[in-house]
Amino acid sequence: MILFPTFEKPLDATGKRSNLSLVGLVIQVIVGIIIVAPALWLAGRALVGKKAKFSHAVGIVVLGSILGAIIEAFLHSGLLSDIVVFIVWLGPIKYLFECGWLKAFAVAIVAVIIFVITAVILTIIGIGIVGIGLAGL
Repeated sequence: MILFPTFEKPLDATGKRSNLSLVGLVIQVIVGIIIVAPALWLAGRALVGKKAKFSHAVGIVVLGSILGAIIEAFLHSGLLSDIVVFIVWLGPIKYLFECGWLKAFAVAIVAVIIFVITAVILTIIGIGIVGIGLAGL
C-alpha cells in the first residue's frame, strides 16, 4: 500500500517512463477547466463574439488536454511536442468557437495573455498558481 504518491512517471508498454497517466490527466482536465477555460472563454468572447460560449471553452480544455497528453506521450517533452500540442489546441478552438485558423491562433495567444495576467494578480494578492501549466495553450 502506498501512503504517499510517487512522482515517477508510469511505465508504458515498451518499459520506458511514460508522460501519460490517467490520474494526472484527470487532474490536468479539472485544473484546466477551473483556470484555463475562463481565460479561453474571455478571449473567445473578445475576438469571436457570442459564438464563444463557456461550455465550448470547457470542451476545448477537455479535448486539448486529452489530445495534448497523447501527443506528449509519443513525442515526449520538449519544444517539438509543445509546438505540436499548441497547434492541436487550435483545432478545437476553431471548431467550437466557429472561427478561422488565424482567429483561433489569436484566441489562443490572448487566452495565454489573460491567464498570465490573472496568475500574476493572484500571486500578488497571495493566491499563487505557480507551477500550473497550460499543456500547450
